[in-house]
Amino acid sequence: MSLLVILLPAPPRADAPPTAEPAPLDWLLSPDGLSVARRGSSAPAMCPKADSVVAVAPAQAIAWHRPVAPRAPANRLRAALGGMLEEQLLADDDDVHLALAPRVVPGAPVWVATMHKPWLRTQLAPLAAAGLVVDRLVPAWAPQLAEAGAAKAAPVAPAGHFSSATEGADPDALLLALADADGALCLPTAGSLARALQPAWSARGTVWSATPSAAAAAERWLGAPVAVRSDAEMALAAVRSPWNLLQFDLAPRHRGSLAVGRLARQLLSPAWSAARWGAAALLAVMVLGLNAMAWQQQRTLTEQRSAMNALLRSAHPQVRAVLDAPVQMQRETAALRVAAGVPGDEDFERLLAAAAAAWPDGQPSAAQLRFETGRLSLPAAGWPAPQIDSLRQRLGASGWALDQTDGRLVIRRAGPSASP
Repeated sequence: MSLLVILLPAPPRADAPPTAEPAPLDWLLSPDGLSVARRGSSAPAMCPKADSVVAVAPAQAIAWHRPVAPRAPANRLRAALGGMLEEQLLADDDDVHLALAPRVVPGAPVWVATMHKPWLRTQLAPLAAAGLVVDRLVPAWAPQLAEAGAAKAAPVAPAGHFSSATEGADPDALLLALADADGALCLPTAGSLARALQPAWSARGTVWSATPSAAAAAERWLGAPVAVRSDAEMALAAVRSPWNLLQFDLAPRHRGSLAVGRLARQLLSPAWSAARWGAAALLAVMVLGLNAMAWQQQRTLTEQRSAMNALLRSAHPQVRAVLDAPVQMQRETAALRVAAGVPGDEDFERLLAAAAAAWPDGQPSAAQLRFETGRLSLPAAGWPAPQIDSLRQRLGASGWALDQTDGRLVIRRAGPSASP
């Protein structure tokens, strides 16, 4: 599942002169979300195609707040958040984009990302015009979130990351992004605030890192070694986070299809590789097992059919072609019985003998007997119900059945088609 990661540029300073042409976008192309296959910088229309597109918002573009999540319906949640943060925001509510952290619990503190909406729209509009559907917008730097069900887990060490402030600027001009469970911020190292916060953060065991171009200056400023992490590594780590800042009026309109797409990409991600292999192995075992069971049942049926054919040929050698062994066996056995003069269950003698053996006491002899193959009937007139029940019970004990239809009592051999 290919992934196109677009690195949005930092918002311009208020005193920066306007530019006539939009700057090209930096992008990464990853085959699996873990490694980088290609990287470049181009206009949105020239970006490579991928199965999924994720934009990364720079740390300088986001401010973080932590109010209590309002208990409001979904269609009023944005308005409720805006009212709660009205005094903390330095811009009109219409110019602010809000996004909630994953796993919001109403009535509990929740992280809210705030961004300048006009700037954000100017970044997303060229992408949409170029046909790039942004599935997610993730923050490059965000507060550390506790994992679901990990309330008692050991706290994660704070993180600090140095990067160059601007291209071609003073190599010692750095930006420092800090994040822990209590928030996230991004500030220049040239100011006094970063220097004032540095001792306390170092005392807390902060894990320091820096981009390759900023590593030397970061070590001089910090007075300690830092781990080198490229901007590509940082971007892919941000993409793997659960954040999505495209919420409320910036949420994708085709939520159903995008949700299915996100689920498919999640299942195809490297984190689900073991599950996919397990499911494939289970499916293969099930298919092999079903085939083996079907083969075994087919073999058993073939053996039974061969045994019936062999029994028919041994009992009736005159049968040359075996088409339906049970039917042919019954027919040949019936022919031998007729030839020997032995009555069968469908003959008049057997039916009459069965009726005589079960005849109720005190019931006069029957008249107007009628015989059809396998059926002996007599008039039901004059038969009281107890006598009919007695005859039925006696016949049933010998394997015969008694039906009462059209004013007649019908005696026949009991079987699956017997009527009550």
